[in-house]
Amino acid sequence: MTEIWAQAALWLGLALLATLASIWLRVATALSEIVVGTIAQLLIGAAFGGALLAGDPSWLKFLAGAGAIVLTFLAGAELDPAVFRRQWKQASAIGLVSFAAPFLGCAAIARWLLGWSPEASWLAGVAMSTTSVAVVYAVMLEFGLNTTGYGKIVLTACFVTDLATVVALGLIFAPFTVKTLVFLGAGIVAFVALPWLTPRFFRRYGNRPSELEAKFLMFCLFGLGALAAWADSEAVLPAYLLGMVLAGTVGKDHALIRRLRTLTFGLLTPFYFIRAGSLVSVPALVAAPAAFIVLLAAKMVTKVAGVYPVTRAYRSPRHEGMYTTLLMSTGLTFGTISALFGLSHEIVDQAQYSALVAAVIGSAVVPTLIANAFFFPHHHLAKQQNLPSEPEARAAESATALVRRTKP
Repeated sequence: MTEIWAQAALWLGLALLATLASIWLRVATALSEIVVGTIAQLLIGAAFGGALLAGDPSWLKFLAGAGAIVLTFLAGAELDPAVFRRQWKQASAIGLVSFAAPFLGCAAIARWLLGWSPEASWLAGVAMSTTSVAVVYAVMLEFGLNTTGYGKIVLTACFVTDLATVVALGLIFAPFTVKTLVFLGAGIVAFVALPWLTPRFFRRYGNRPSELEAKFLMFCLFGLGALAAWADSEAVLPAYLLGMVLAGTVGKDHALIRRLRTLTFGLLTPFYFIRAGSLVSVPALVAAPAAFIVLLAAKMVTKVAGVYPVTRAYRSPRHEGMYTTLLMSTGLTFGTISALFGLSHEIVDQAQYSALVAAVIGSAVVPTLIANAFFFPHHHLAKQQNLPSEPEARAAESATALVRRTKP
């Protein structure tokens, strides 16, 4: 047990260092954890050997996998059903094109320009098609765009893109067998029953110090994840779909979501992201940087070619359309999940995995910097600042009505 505690302390120390770096540099914590994992693997491996930071122990794989599952669930649970019902055409069009253009374009470039195998090329298309909800939400929150109608449409489009990515990952690389049919049948039953059962179960037995809500959700997530793994699929697929179907119930319980975030970001996801970074081979990346550069450029070009015309078709101003396009070009969580899936299932080798993760990390930084520097939609904030908030408007109406009633 001494070795396990020492390794856990080392990994959480790296997570603490990554968090401080994200605060100092003002970047996403997940991004800094991946970078810290990559650098730590290089430095600690050179100084003390690779075993000290090895990501192979079963307990570490479990924590990393649990982090990916719960994080995926939270991403789905934060979908705003009301916004999606109102703006589903625009959000779906942007989201689907944001997936399809880089998926097909990057897969073709990986196959015919980089010379990758067909399976590795399709995986590259999946990994490069993603949009980072974490990065987009952080940008929206920082500048106050998350409360605007524009911000909600962009966030909803992000969910559509990532849903298509997760579905593609499961359909392309999971064999279709009797196990698949059992998994689909059980998933449909769960997705129909849980939105009805969960709020009633929570009202009857919830709001206790024992945290029954968190245990129930983890039970559902791990159970569906085990069923997905048994069917040779990916555990994040049912987690994301479960988050979406519970967005109208669990997603509205802000206290519960906050507690799940504490568990996820405080303990679980550091193991996932640092492990993902530690699997990047820096020597392989330095020896062959062309794949990283080509994949990053291909993702940005195909996203612009696909998303920007759709934003203009919905009459977005040019600056706003380009800002939307660049935010949809970001990638992080699902890109690394897809790349790590490929490495774990021997679809890509270490060098290809390193190129994919490096391109995913680059797409989390480069489009965001360009978007905020040159295309920030200031007019949405100006409109918001000139109008009273909804509570203020209701208070003003009530005060006006009261004055009218008391006038002689």
